[in-house]
Amino acid sequence: MVDTPVWRPVPRSRVAAASTPRSPRRRLIPAAVVLGVLVGAALVVPLVVDLNQQYVDLASADRPPSLAHPFGTDELGRDVLLRCVYALRVSLAVGLVAALISSVVGTAVGALAGTAGGWVDRFLMRLVDAVASVPHLLLGIVIVAILRPSLTAVVISIGLTHWLTSARIVRSEILSLRSRPFIDAAIVGGSSRTRVLARHLLPNVAPQVLLATTLMVPHAVWHETALSFLGLGLPPHAASIGNMINDARRSLLSGGWWMSLAPGAVLIAATLAISGLSGVWRDRLNPRRRSELTW
Repeated sequence: MVDTPVWRPVPRSRVAAASTPRSPRRRLIPAAVVLGVLVGAALVVPLVVDLNQQYVDLASADRPPSLAHPFGTDELGRDVLLRCVYALRVSLAVGLVAALISSVVGTAVGALAGTAGGWVDRFLMRLVDAVASVPHLLLGIVIVAILRPSLTAVVISIGLTHWLTSARIVRSEILSLRSRPFIDAAIVGGSSRTRVLARHLLPNVAPQVLLATTLMVPHAVWHETALSFLGLGLPPHAASIGNMINDARRSLLSGGWWMSLAPGAVLIAATLAISGLSGVWRDRLNPRRRSELTW
């Protein structure tokens, strides 16, 4: 005789634990620690060790990881870990500046489209669609080729090809805010369109713009890496994540796996840390999630 299973209700505590979203503190602490270590190393190590003093030593070329060189040496005998720290500093600076440029351009275009309306709105949105129809990397290559490969050209190309998201966010938020009663009260009170935009619309859009800027940083870092990998970024002798991965590509066939391990690991760690902090911030800015999350 087979025993019939007895149905037992699931305790409410277990149901609540399963349905409650994960606390952002659990994601915030690891992401902040990883990003703090990477940024601290990128800022402190260049003050202690000068990369120009690391001369080429062909006798120590292509050495695997050891105590003296935790991530080995490259084909010229230079320490991979030290060059990776310098490359991270360059990549983070490029990503941050390019994200700020894209946010400024996107905010200006979105604010003008949402405030002016009419043919101005239609023209700017068609411009956004036209730029979005071209792949970012292809458009970035064209811009860098026109300006000649350099750090400034890479920053400008990323900033001029990644403003579309900010423009759409700002436009949609302004169109939503324009129907609010406090905007009508400001207009009835005699405020000009410029004053309403500066005093009421942009401050309410600022959190979304800051979030979009934060999310753009890792994407800009990967874009700079791709351009440097294609030989259109920094000069070949400069320390860059893309240049290091490009140099390591030639060593993989000969067994030099460690040359791509350090830059790849640092790039992935920085991307995941910034994305984790951005996700926590996004949850805190979302009104629906804000009422559910507890620190």
